[in-house]
Amino acid sequence: MDMSSREIWTALHGMIFGAAVLLAFTGGWVGLWTLRPGWVSEHGTDRAVRLTSIVLWSMAVFAWLAVLMGTWIVYPWYRAKPPPGGTYILADYPKYLLLSRPQSADWHEFGMEWKEHIAWLAPILITAVAAAVTRIRAGIIRDPALRRTLLSIYTIGFACASVAGLLGALINKAAPIH
Repeated sequence: MDMSSREIWTALHGMIFGAAVLLAFTGGWVGLWTLRPGWVSEHGTDRAVRLTSIVLWSMAVFAWLAVLMGTWIVYPWYRAKPPPGGTYILADYPKYLLLSRPQSADWHEFGMEWKEHIAWLAPILITAVAAAVTRIRAGIIRDPALRRTLLSIYTIGFACASVAGLLGALINKAAPIH
């Protein structure tokens, strides 16, 4: 299997860093869910919070890597403009390939425009939850409303990452970056 350097960067962005975010979600969610009275002994509190923090910070790092790589490396290739008046292969310009066909124009008009914005919410929300768990620590166990709030924010961050990943995969299928 031959892959161009652009395809390698795109795979690293989505299939490695993006997939790591999605896979780490369950570990972080279970860690947050179990930080409750009666589920964690006084002796095990520090360890449970530390393990949950490690998973959350790992997920945040992967989310930032995916978003930054997508924004600064992969996205410019997607938006590249064809040379004016010259002959070119439309498939080399994914945005313009999508816009050239009525059946795929919505992939850019809705899908990519939405993906550009929602993807940034994922690392911001996940980082916020990781920072809160690291800072508040055992206070999360004592305050069920705080734990539920963090779980909600974390789940919204995961949903943002999932939507961005799904849209990215579908757009790349319709107009791949070569």
